Amino acid sequence: MDFQPTEEQRDLRAGIRDLLAGRYGREALRASVDSGVCVDRGLWRELGEAGFFALRLPESEGGVGLGLPEAVIVFEEAGRALLPGPLVATHLAAGVVPGAASGTTVVTAFDLGGGLVSHLGEADAVLGAPAVPSGSPVRSADPLTPLHRVPSSAGAVPDASPYASPDASYTAVGAVLTAALQVGSALRTVELAVRYAGEREQFGQPIGAFQAVKHLCAGMLVRAEVARTAVYAAAVTGDGAEIAAAKLLADEAAVAGARDCLQVHGGMGFTWEADVHLHLKRAWVRAEQWRTAAEAEELLAAELLGSAP
Repeated sequence: MDFQPTEEQRDLRAGIRDLLAGRYGREALRASVDSGVCVDRGLWRELGEAGFFALRLPESEGGVGLGLPEAVIVFEEAGRALLPGPLVATHLAAGVVPGAASGTTVVTAFDLGGGLVSHLGEADAVLGAPAVPSGSPVRSADPLTPLHRVPSSAGAVPDASPYASPDASYTAVGAVLTAALQVGSALRTVELAVRYAGEREQFGQPIGAFQAVKHLCAGMLVRAEVARTAVYAAAVTGDGAEIAAAKLLADEAAVAGARDCLQVHGGMGFTWEADVHLHLKRAWVRAEQWRTAAEAEELLAAELLGSAP
């Protein structure tokens, strides 16, 4: 059985990478950090026109008509570019919230615990809520993921949100797509580490020639590729346990990979000018979205105990 990407899937990856490279390269990323503008409405609409949010919507409903495996490829590229905004929630809202599919509406969700909502101030709608509730700003680790705390008295928090429903369909898909974002970030930090290891010299040779640095880079690559394989498999099977495992592996690959990338960069990696810290901070936040490590571990444990003789 051949599990290699099809030609259409490779073209899809190339197309979204070209779009993001042209519209959200490093200069745009740093401009977002400096300005504090986390959702570029023009880019959001361009993503909608490109089918980013309507990718899994049936063609009969104006969508692209593809599946979760293709969505994972697209979100992996978005994670690689550190594209900010409630991408997962708006994607899930396509066909549910008017304007979400076309990118004219920004939709967030109750995808964090403790009554926290990301990008609330920039959202036109909240998935599962009758209206956008008010909230109090909370300091976020990631400068491009603003957080608000919404009191339960504001309504639809969190019991009325679709991801809290018994079938947990939103949680499952949200977890897979968030895992894909983490994988993209993890693979990007591998690229950053290897590039810097080839450029930075000590004792007359690139630091990449030293065994300790080689081991760091190799470990990053192994974690990222294992996570990517798990995410692809979960997207194909849709199995709850595989989705939980994929989220666990992707979170670990993104967080540990960013930390190791910082180690490769040395003191330079901790400066504001370097992009490495942005990957680490985003990875920390994503690890708490849609399905936390504790929730994934409980799901896996229940699955293993349920299948035990």
